[in-house]
Parts: sequence; C-alpha cells; structure tokens
Amino acid sequence: MESDLKKRSNNFAHKCVNLALSFKRGVLEDHVQKQLIRASTSVAANYRAANLGQTKRSFISKLSIVIEEADECIFWIEFLEEEKLLQQGKFEDILREARELTAIFVASRRTAEKSLLRSSGKNEQEQP
Repeated sequence: MESDLKKRSNNFAHKCVNLALSFKRGVLEDHVQKQLIRASTSVAANYRAANLGQTKRSFISKLSIVIEEADECIFWIEFLEEEKLLQQGKFEDILREARELTAIFVASRRTAEKSLLRSSGKNEQEQP
C-alpha cells in the first residue's frame, strides 16, 4: 500500500502541475499556479519522507504535513472553480483525487496514532 500511495501522490503532483501550467496568465492565476504547484509537490515529497521516518511519532508528524498540503490543494482548486478560472471538465478528477488522498492520509494518521497509543501502554481515554 505504501508503494501505491507513493505512486498515487506522485501522479497527483504531476496532474496538479500540469493543471497549473495550463492557466491563463494573470496576477491571480500566477499566484494560484505557484501555490498549487508548491502544495501538490509537497504532498508527494512529504509522503515519501513520512515513510522514511525513524519513529511512529516522526511518521505521524510528516503525515500531518501531507494532510495540510493535500487540503490546501483542495482549497486552491475550489478557489479557482469559484472564481470561474477553470473550465468544467479540467479539474473535477484532480479535485476528487485530492479529497480521496486527504481522506486516506487522515485515516492513516488515525491508525498510526492508535498504534502509538497501544505501544506506549495508554488507552484512548488518556488522550488529551
């Protein structure tokens, strides 16, 4: 599964970059282009780094960054849609993928956090 998510997050980054590079030129488009490229490539790079983590805490920390960046991609794509800067049919698949990846990463973080609690001898009621 880790390898599949690495490939999937990498493909997502490429699709976002291609979408961003298709924008018309303009102040707003240029700004969002840079933000979407930065956030989407961060998803792939940080997911890769998360899997190199030496500890569960490190994995959870990096995965939290991945979740934030994936959610930011959702924000920028929705923003572009609301501003009518994207044509119908050009962004729906990427938006769906961003939402699916975010949900997968959130579930992975939850699983890792529960595993960390079990391995540290705590139960879920002791969580802050």
